[in-house]
Amino acid sequence: MTIFTRREFGTISGLAMLSSLKLGVLTDAQASAASPSATPFVDPELMRALQAFQQNPAIANASPPEWVERKIPGPAGAPDVRVYILNGGKANGTARPAILHMHGGGYTMGSALMSMPQLSLIGAALDCMIMTVDYRLAPGTPFPGSLEDNYAALKWLHKNAAALGADSSRIAVMGESAGGGHAAMLAIAARDRGEIPILFQALIYPMLDDRTGTTRQVPSHIGSLVWTAEQNRAGWTAFLGMPAGGKEVPPGSVPSRIENLGGLPQTFIVVGAIDLFLEEDIVYAQRLLEIGVPVELVVIPGAFHGFDFIAPQAAIAKRLQVAAMQALRRAFERAA
Repeated sequence: MTIFTRREFGTISGLAMLSSLKLGVLTDAQASAASPSATPFVDPELMRALQAFQQNPAIANASPPEWVERKIPGPAGAPDVRVYILNGGKANGTARPAILHMHGGGYTMGSALMSMPQLSLIGAALDCMIMTVDYRLAPGTPFPGSLEDNYAALKWLHKNAAALGADSSRIAVMGESAGGGHAAMLAIAARDRGEIPILFQALIYPMLDDRTGTTRQVPSHIGSLVWTAEQNRAGWTAFLGMPAGGKEVPPGSVPSRIENLGGLPQTFIVVGAIDLFLEEDIVYAQRLLEIGVPVELVVIPGAFHGFDFIAPQAAIAKRLQVAAMQALRRAFERAA
C-alpha cells in the first residue's frame, strides 16, 4: 500500500479536503443521510459531478502548468518557505500585477501545487504574476507558524518584485477555503504591521470563523456536503492549538473575531449558498462594508464547498471563475 503525506494527497487529488477518509467525500451512508436536506438545494450539474468525483477523484485534475520552485527565507528561527511562481517576468517591459496565493485544506492538509491549474488560468487571463505558498500545516505547526510563513512570502515578493517582473504597488492576496482564511489573516497582519501595502483580497469561500459548527450552528441543508461542522471543528482546533469555538483565541488567528476591520484592502468574497461558510462569509462582508471597506459579495445558489474544484467546467463554477477574475482585473486596472 502506498502511503501519502498530507501535502502529497493535496497534489495528487487537486482538492486535499476531498482526498482522504473523513475529509468530506460522501460515503453511501453519508449520502443517504444528507440527501433529504441537502440534495434539493444542490445544482443538478454539481450533483452529477460530485457523484462522478466520488467514483474517480482524479477527474478533477488538469495538467499542471509550468512553474518555478523557490525556497525563500522563512520567519526568524523557522525553516525556509517553499513557493511556486507562475508567469514571472515583465510583459513587454512592463511590470505585472501580482497575486500571492494560499492553498486550501482546512489548515491541516494540502499543497500549493493543488491549485496550479486554476492559478494558471488566472495568470494568463489577467497577465499577472502569481506566487503560491507551501506554508507549514497544523497540527504540526499551529498558529502563528503558517501566518508567519505567508507573511515571509509577502515580504519576499514585495522586496524582489522588480526581479520577478512584478509591480510592488499592485499585490493582491488570494485563497480558497482555509487559503481564503489565510489571505484574510495576512491582510490583517499586513495592516497592523504597516510594512507592506496590499491592494486587494480575493477570498474564495473563505474559512473565517472557528465558531461555525460549534457555538454557531447552521441549518441542516447547509454544510452537509464536502466540508462539515465536524471537520471544521477539527481543522480549527488543530490550527489554534485549542478547542474551536472557545471564549478566547490567539490574537490575529481568526479573522471573524478581529474587532476592528477598518483599513483593510478592497475585498471580493464568493461563497456557495449551501456551503458551511455561508453565514460567516456574509457577516464578514457586512462588517467590512459597515466600516467603509469596499466589498463585492457573490453568493452562488446550489453550490457546496469546493464545487469549482470538483466540477471546474460546470456553468456555476465558471461563474465563480469569471467573477473572481473580473474583480481582480478591476482592482489591478484602477491601481495602474
